Amino acid sequence: MTKGRVTPWIVAAVSAVVLICAVPRLEASPLNVRVAAISFVPTKFDLHGNADRLEQAFREAKLGGAEIAVAPEGVLEGYVVNEIIAGEFPAEKMREVAVPIDDPVIQRFQHLAKELEMSLVFGLAERIGDDVYNCAIFIDHEGLIRGKYHKMQFAEGYDEAWWYNRLGRASRAFDTPFGRAGILICNDRWNPSLARIPVLDGARFLLIPSMGSRGLKQDEAVLNRGQENGVPIVEANVGVTLIVNDGKIVTVDRREEGITFADITIPAAAASQEQERDRVEKEFLEWREGEMKLRLEKTLEKVRKKSAGQTGS
Repeated sequence: MTKGRVTPWIVAAVSAVVLICAVPRLEASPLNVRVAAISFVPTKFDLHGNADRLEQAFREAKLGGAEIAVAPEGVLEGYVVNEIIAGEFPAEKMREVAVPIDDPVIQRFQHLAKELEMSLVFGLAERIGDDVYNCAIFIDHEGLIRGKYHKMQFAEGYDEAWWYNRLGRASRAFDTPFGRAGILICNDRWNPSLARIPVLDGARFLLIPSMGSRGLKQDEAVLNRGQENGVPIVEANVGVTLIVNDGKIVTVDRREEGITFADITIPAAAASQEQERDRVEKEFLEWREGEMKLRLEKTLEKVRKKSAGQTGS
C-alpha cells in the first residue's frame, strides 16, 4: 500500500450506505406508493448513450404516475465485468465507463429526479480511488442521494486482483421519503441473508436492480425474499420486471424493453435490530469467503476451456 494512502475499500465501506442526513418521512402507518420497474438492454461501454436511454425511460415512468422508478444493474456502463473476465476486453477499458459518485453523469440524474419529482434507482460502475464497485444508488425527488449499495456476492466468484470488480463490505438500510429502504443487486437476491440484513436494519421495502437469470426460479427467489421479510420488492432485471406486494407477485413482465407499473404498500416504520443484523452479516461474510473462492475456480475453468477451444479451432 502506498504510504499515507487510504485503502479504497475502507472509503467504500464508510460511504456505501447513507450519504446524507436529511430527515426522512417515517410513516407510523402503511404507505401506498406507485412504482415502476424498467427494462432495456444497455450497450456495452456506451456510458452516455445508455444515460440518454435511461433518462427517457425515467420520463416514461413519470408519465405512468410512478413515485419510485427502478432500472437494471450496471445500466450505465452496460454491465461489462463478465466480458473483461473472459478476456474479450482489457480491464483498463473499465476506466472509460466507471464514474465517481459526484460525476456529472450522476448529477444529471440528480437534476432529473428533481425535475420529475420522482425517486430514481439504477446501477452503475462506481469508481472509488483505483477500484471499481458494482453499485446502485437511490436519488430522491429533491435530487439528493439518499443511499447507495455495493453488490455483496458475485456469481463469478472473487479475485483480489480484480480491481474492476470489488465486493461490497456492508449492507445497510437508508432513509428515503417513503421510509427506510434496502437494495440488493442481482445475484444477491438468491441469498436470504442479503435481504434479511437491511430489513433488520429497519428497511420496509427492497429494491433489486438486476441483469441475470430470467427464469421462473428467479421469480420465486424474489418472491421468497419478500415473503420471508414481510416487505414489498421492486426488481428491474433485464428481461424480467417484477413487483412483489403483500406476499404475492402482483405483476411480472418478460419484455426486454418496457416498463412495469404497480402499487405497493410499504409497511409502517420498524425499529432496527442491530445486534441480530450484525450477527447475520457476520455469518454471511464468513460463508462468502469460501464460497467466492469456489465460484472463482469454476469461472476460471470455464475461461480456460473457452480459450482452449478458440485456440484449437
